[in-house]
Amino acid sequence: MALIKSISGIRGTIGGRSGDGLTPLDVVKFTAAFGQWLRQRNPERQSVVIGRDGRLSGEMVSKLVAATLQGLGLNVIDLGLSTTPTVELAVAGEGAAGGIILTASHNPIQWNALKLLNETGEFISAQDGADVLAMADSESFDFAEVRKLGKYTADNTWLQKHIDQILALPLVDRNAIATRNFRVVVDAVNSTGGIAVPMLLEALGVEQITKLHCEPTGNFAHNPEPLPENLRDIIKEMEKGNADLGIVVDPDVDRLALICEDGSAFGEEYTLVAVADYVLKNKPEGKAGNTISNMSSTVALRDVTRKYGGQHFASAVGEVNVVEMMKEKDAVIGGEGNGGIIYPDLHHGRDALVGIALFLTHLAKFGKSASMLRRIYPNYYISKNKIELTPDINVDAVLDRIQAKYAKNPINTIDGVKIEFDKEWVHLRKSNTEPIIRIYSESDTLATADHLAGKIINDIREVLAENRQL
Repeated sequence: MALIKSISGIRGTIGGRSGDGLTPLDVVKFTAAFGQWLRQRNPERQSVVIGRDGRLSGEMVSKLVAATLQGLGLNVIDLGLSTTPTVELAVAGEGAAGGIILTASHNPIQWNALKLLNETGEFISAQDGADVLAMADSESFDFAEVRKLGKYTADNTWLQKHIDQILALPLVDRNAIATRNFRVVVDAVNSTGGIAVPMLLEALGVEQITKLHCEPTGNFAHNPEPLPENLRDIIKEMEKGNADLGIVVDPDVDRLALICEDGSAFGEEYTLVAVADYVLKNKPEGKAGNTISNMSSTVALRDVTRKYGGQHFASAVGEVNVVEMMKEKDAVIGGEGNGGIIYPDLHHGRDALVGIALFLTHLAKFGKSASMLRRIYPNYYISKNKIELTPDINVDAVLDRIQAKYAKNPINTIDGVKIEFDKEWVHLRKSNTEPIIRIYSESDTLATADHLAGKIINDIREVLAENRQL
């Protein structure tokens, strides 16, 4: 069993003993802390929006969360089966104090989590998260007396409102999409994307939709992380040659992966690149076309941004960090290389649905196939590795030694250590939950990226060997 508390929320495997897994006691305790924090932060706002993905434990966890919030005197607006971006929009739309999304995102079936939103519908900051954790540890909750219990309201209208807001965006061209008469295959891994994505496609004028794993039963048909190795079913379907595009989302619909008409992966890193290309091409007159991605994302976004005269900036890993820098730099588009699109004209949150609408408009106006669209972008390859360490090793000291070794290279230390080479980069980050250093490297060939990662791994091993000799 596992229970991981972090500044962004709490996640864990269902069952076991309290404190070891995500048990009902842990759900109630953490929800109570967040609810108490919301009441102190926004005493005039009495509502909290909740929504869940389709996983098996979702209904049980949702009932615990709702009852706990009501016990604090807060009114609950329950979207039921929903998506992460839909809940984010609903928090702002309802003028709520905050929101809780019940999803473990791409984690396997045994996991669930509580993701926490502030009154703007954005993930709470690191400091706010630390305050909530401290409140949970001290159990400083003050529940309401019987005449002041919160009310419960079920509201299933927000997914349609979300889609309506997408359709109203100037850069979403429903007529262009409908005219192309796209044939689309959708894999929603038996979660809420099975409801949301076909609903969006129909609203965009797509009439030929093939659904794979679109029943939101929570029995995930494959590993829910939308990586090519987990997508054999939709790749096989696309290889038949009867569709123009394959669309894959994770269980809470904030990550978007695309499959070309020939069964090849468009590439999770290139979802953002393609959408950014379209947005930058059509940015408002006089507005700087700045873009943001995290430090572990492809530099292809930088190349595309510069083509249109804009500036690209790299943030620390994590959606809250990307959003913060997007606001600071007034970015027109941003996100993360895992297929996470953040389009601020709609809201500051990763949103696969707006990504689908923008990509389909881009593809429709491009006038050719998805694989041909992919070929217009520069080719980069990312090698993702990790090195496991023993708990007694000082990871920060190891990273300091690597930084010193490459001191003559351009180095960024806002999130671990990122080292720039002539045409390559490598990014080293320590895990917040386990003794692991994650090592991402990128080059214009996979062999070079792998070689660079291997070189850095050897450097780390040399540092560890030297430490053992002291």
